[in-house]
Amino acid sequence: MLAQNLRTRSKVFSAIATSFSALQAIVIAITPAHATEPADTIYRGGEIITMESDEPQYVQAVAVKDGLIAFVGTEDEAEAYIGSQTKQVDLEGHTLLPGFIDAHGHVWNTGFQALAANLLPPPDGEAHDIASVIQITKDWADSNKASIDKVGYIVGFGYDDAQLAENRHPTADDLDKISADIPVILLHQSTHLGVMNNKALEMVGYTAATQDPLGGVIQRKKGSQEPNGVLEEMALFNPLFAIMAQLDQDANTKIAIAGMNAYAAHGFTTAQEGRATKAVSETWRSLAESGELILDVDIYPDIRGDADYLREVGTTHDYENGFRVAGAKLSLDGAIQNFTAWLSEPYKKPLPGQSSDYAGYPAIEDNSEVESIVELAYQNDWQLLVHTNGDRTSDQLIEAVRKVRGDMGDADRRTVMVHAQTVREDQLDSMKELEIFPSFFAMHTYYWGDLHREVTLGKERAYRISPAQSALQRGMMFSQHHDAPVALPSAMAILSAAVNRTSRTGDVIGPDQRISAYDALRALTIWAAYQGYQENLKGSLKPGKLADFVVLDQNPLKVDPASLRDIKVLETIKNDKSIFTAK
Repeated sequence: MLAQNLRTRSKVFSAIATSFSALQAIVIAITPAHATEPADTIYRGGEIITMESDEPQYVQAVAVKDGLIAFVGTEDEAEAYIGSQTKQVDLEGHTLLPGFIDAHGHVWNTGFQALAANLLPPPDGEAHDIASVIQITKDWADSNKASIDKVGYIVGFGYDDAQLAENRHPTADDLDKISADIPVILLHQSTHLGVMNNKALEMVGYTAATQDPLGGVIQRKKGSQEPNGVLEEMALFNPLFAIMAQLDQDANTKIAIAGMNAYAAHGFTTAQEGRATKAVSETWRSLAESGELILDVDIYPDIRGDADYLREVGTTHDYENGFRVAGAKLSLDGAIQNFTAWLSEPYKKPLPGQSSDYAGYPAIEDNSEVESIVELAYQNDWQLLVHTNGDRTSDQLIEAVRKVRGDMGDADRRTVMVHAQTVREDQLDSMKELEIFPSFFAMHTYYWGDLHREVTLGKERAYRISPAQSALQRGMMFSQHHDAPVALPSAMAILSAAVNRTSRTGDVIGPDQRISAYDALRALTIWAAYQGYQENLKGSLKPGKLADFVVLDQNPLKVDPASLRDIKVLETIKNDKSIFTAK
């Protein structure tokens, strides 16, 4: 009897369970997913590229909740996320992508550039000869007397001797025509050179008796030891950093905000401070604490000058109000266009006064010192970004990493070779083996491609500048950067350069190193996110990632490659909040 009752109860319970399961299935089928959690915003009505796969992948809609992506998929599926308060954004046929990530730049210096006299050559400015450099700077000085009184200097940024009609640098005597009484400093577009007037030279203490600093050169008047005003590398940086250190918090903040605004206007939602001083780092921290950062800022203090600061604050993969000290920066040489990058073979046409075997020079001659710096970074788990332009400098880094990695193991360190301009095929093999991540500077092909072909490197080496296709063939990820303020922080200029590699004169600088528009976009989004340990947070459109977007007026994957540079940023969105809208 008991057994029969148990069997009867079992059948009843089984029937109830079956009915409940059926009812549950019906409820699930008719109840929209997340119906109790409507989205804050739905984006649809345009071409939405997720950057989530090896080939272009499109969706019709993106839903956002609390600054994070909640859904990507079809418009019909997105209906389930619409509530009474949901904002619905019609893209009007335009293209939405993940926000661009600055793989290497100097956002504070970009603000400095934006506020200084614009001495860039066409098409980014109007400085085409020394007379125009002088006049532009004088006009700026007349309009910025309050800033000059506060800072104590007249400052211009962006001249390029290779694009000036005279094909030379301005000199101290030239700059005295701007002012003989107020110190004048003009920075070269590369940021690796600058020129001072005689008053500025006097104030920083440069005379005929001053020796060249280690890693720098004070250029001299012909037949004399008197400085001519032109300063290379550390000869510029030493006094310049001292001058900038005198800026007060208000000035630093204004410069930082100008830099952020410039980045946002070009679609960047993450910026990099690629060689930060302690003062600049703390400016960004202060802005974060007061809630004034409109985008994320990755800070990389100089490991040689600010190692104590790095030890004090440490590094992290996590943001606090958009701020993080992400790692350390090390610079090992200069710039090719300035003849200060360290090459394994001589420059094609050295400058007057340089020998026929001149091949540039390193920032650090002692290889053991480079190894010690790499070891310091590895011991403290500081990600290391290393500036190398010349291939001999790249050898210096590769061998240091090989040695230290052999001693300390192959943890996921993601050491970045910044610029990697002249890396050879054998060096790419070593970089892949040692997991050194390349961040290429393809924009050189436009700005200085002709100079590299004819003067600095010669055709064979110039055509291999930033060899992205060679990296792709090895299955390597890489990023592409603008190095602002060396160039304007334009993602579209990066994209165009990586895809077309066209110089100012129309020559294709290395046709076999061109890459597809999609791979170039990956180098600005998901691969750049990986470089900074952010691939689970940024760089693609996927539920759980930040709602960082850029809206473009055209789809980069569907336009004529020659018109990529002309694509306009219509809006930049950070954490679902608009930080730039085109007028």
